Amino acid sequence: MGGYGSGRPGWKQKAEDCRSIDVNRMSKAGCLKPGHWGGWQWMRDGEVVAKIGLRAETGKLVLDFKVRYGGNDWQDTKQPVPIVWTECRFGGERPYFLCPGVVNGQKCGRRVVKLFAGGRYFLCRQCYRLAYRCQSEERADRMLRRANKRRMALGGEPGTASWITKPKGMWQRTYMQKLIEIRVAEDQANRAFMSRFSKHLSPEELEMYF
Repeated sequence: MGGYGSGRPGWKQKAEDCRSIDVNRMSKAGCLKPGHWGGWQWMRDGEVVAKIGLRAETGKLVLDFKVRYGGNDWQDTKQPVPIVWTECRFGGERPYFLCPGVVNGQKCGRRVVKLFAGGRYFLCRQCYRLAYRCQSEERADRMLRRANKRRMALGGEPGTASWITKPKGMWQRTYMQKLIEIRVAEDQANRAFMSRFSKHLSPEELEMYF
């Protein structure tokens, strides 16, 4: 094996399908303080589905977990992950993981917030060639998802036909701006959808819609 992530396994995976660790969440939980010894777990429907051990040392976090491939026995794995702290613009410091991946003999070392369990180790999204689901969506679907997200943020239901009322306490100006954002996203979705099928439209229909 050429190193952490060699061969780029899991290239068909999506980032949302992989368990991940977030350096900001771990920092808020006190897991990055040198001397900390504990664990991290993932929940689903109120039940623990996976967990790993953590040991914080100066400048790094050591992950302790088990992995199994192709029905083979579970293997104990310890993975040190370097951590760097950078100064924030308005004071304080912010932590980042340094990806420990080695792909085709080249060290990664990217400064990232998240590492993903896309293979045997926790590496950055680029090492595993992971994409987010939204990146593979058609523009029409992406714009509709954006519009629906804004609709639900206002207390409405997804769908262009659903009615939205101004939330109590929201300024009218803010409410109107939110409505404009929704309408722009839905208009872009409609145009993207029509463009996809424009070759099936007559010249009169093209003029009507475009």
